[in-house]
Amino acid sequence: MKKLACLFPGIGYTCDKPLLYYSWKMLAADGWEVIPVTYSGTLFGLPDDQVVSTALAKAEEILSGVKWEEYDSILFVSKSLGTIVSGIYARQHRIACRNILFTPVEFTFRESFTDAVAFNGTADPIADTPLIRGLCEKAGIPLYVTEGGNHSLETGNVDADIAEMRRIMGIVRNYIG
Repeated sequence: MKKLACLFPGIGYTCDKPLLYYSWKMLAADGWEVIPVTYSGTLFGLPDDQVVSTALAKAEEILSGVKWEEYDSILFVSKSLGTIVSGIYARQHRIACRNILFTPVEFTFRESFTDAVAFNGTADPIADTPLIRGLCEKAGIPLYVTEGGNHSLETGNVDADIAEMRRIMGIVRNYIG
């Protein structure tokens, strides 16, 4: 079985940060081909209305040679801005994929996700938990909440953060099968 995972980071949350890094390692160990979409860093300083289009253009460039029909299973793993970009990309290219949405934002839910799981922190200054909870419920997406977690799902307590990362990666492992 041929499996492909694409990683869509946030603006400052690159693929070498814990949520995406450990997802990548887990996927690779389970035999998935993994393609990181790297646009982080190139987006700093852009006007808000250009951030999504610039990130989407970079995704188009990086994923242009992928033969989607050759894969039995496709997974998009995304973080913050990446949840927007991956949703738009999947719709525009008619890609049926599963989705892991780390810290989605309100704009994420303008796209339809038929098979997804989401994660949010209650201290996230960018994505209000009650709002995200309601949007997930409406879309039928399970939401896993990190109490006191910020936009990186971290609380500032290293021991608690390591334990929470273990819990999150356990959920990710169960989701990817």
